[in-house]
Amino acid sequence: MVRKLNYEIKLEVVREGCDRKTEWFQPRAGILPPKSAVLTVTQSQLGGSDIFTGLASAWSTDLGLSWSDFTFHLNLARREETDGSELVICDVTPQWHAASGKLLATGHTARYQEGTLVSGQRYTAYTVYQPETHTWTNWKVLKMPDEKKFFSCGAGCTQRVDLKNGEILLPVYFLPEEEAANPWHHCYRSTVLRCCFDGKSLSYIEHGDELTVPEPRGLGEPSLTFFQGEFFLTLRNDHQGYVTRSKDGLHFQPPIPWKFDDGTPLGSYNTQQHWVTHSEGLYLVYTRRGANNDHIFRHRAPLFIAEVDPKGLCVLKETEKILVPERGAQLGNFGSVNVSPKESWVLTSEGMQGDAKNPYNIQLTFHRGANNRIYLCRLLWSQPNRLLPW
Repeated sequence: MVRKLNYEIKLEVVREGCDRKTEWFQPRAGILPPKSAVLTVTQSQLGGSDIFTGLASAWSTDLGLSWSDFTFHLNLARREETDGSELVICDVTPQWHAASGKLLATGHTARYQEGTLVSGQRYTAYTVYQPETHTWTNWKVLKMPDEKKFFSCGAGCTQRVDLKNGEILLPVYFLPEEEAANPWHHCYRSTVLRCCFDGKSLSYIEHGDELTVPEPRGLGEPSLTFFQGEFFLTLRNDHQGYVTRSKDGLHFQPPIPWKFDDGTPLGSYNTQQHWVTHSEGLYLVYTRRGANNDHIFRHRAPLFIAEVDPKGLCVLKETEKILVPERGAQLGNFGSVNVSPKESWVLTSEGMQGDAKNPYNIQLTFHRGANNRIYLCRLLWSQPNRLLPW
């Protein structure tokens, strides 16, 4: 098959190295058109699962050719609650909101008691970038209509779609109060919120279908995109990733497992997938089994990209390429962004936690060649991406 859209992959390292106590995790970038970019990273403690201490960011005025030093923002660090627990904003994705001219970052909160991650109430959280000072506003919580139903609700690691009228379609996943205390034994529901944003505050308007499957932990970390008149949603599940489509971004067909076009399972499980959307083609970025990667935690490396057949809701196997090679570390917590009509980015970092059999033995990860590298993968398009307004 002759494809009219091609691209070149250019892999860069933004920075590398860690003190073996903490790491930079979940790098994602937002664009301030036409030339500025902001890179957000979560600071995470090694030796545990999702032990986040806060957010840092760096900025660029030349679309990533050079970056400032990372700044750790104290107002985005852990916040003490009245019960003695601590909350922190995490799993953040920044995205330009054209209607307000603001870079809005959405995510959710994690809760810690005596330094340990605990279950319970979770909030959809957000913060707004201040370009004059290269800082962020204090994070706020999105108020939901039914706090018992949306007791544990967040937009962690999701991709949103901004509508032409300025409204936001924000995917979230949630558990009601009676299930949130033991999330490993219940099934998350995913839904898309329709919200408004005035440049300062994000407000709920309505939400769409509540999607789940009767498999461990249901459906989470949903990511939404819009391509050639339809919305597409990819969803995480412990056993296999899922995908569905919608005409309005709120009401979806029943989710189906991701597969290649030859009918075989994609093999992506218990981690996120994200979209790269061009006016002439739809692409999925993912990790999967079957790549000589059994030693990698949840097979989260290498990082792949492939074109999606939007009619068949499947991945075109012959188009699969490696974006970021495997060097002993997981790469599954990542982000993507359209930068210019000529270029899109995928960002990820080497998670230094260990391997599949010894997830907290960081020496194994270093021994295999990883060094907490933050990767910026440029996709250089053969044709302009007409989806970008700048």
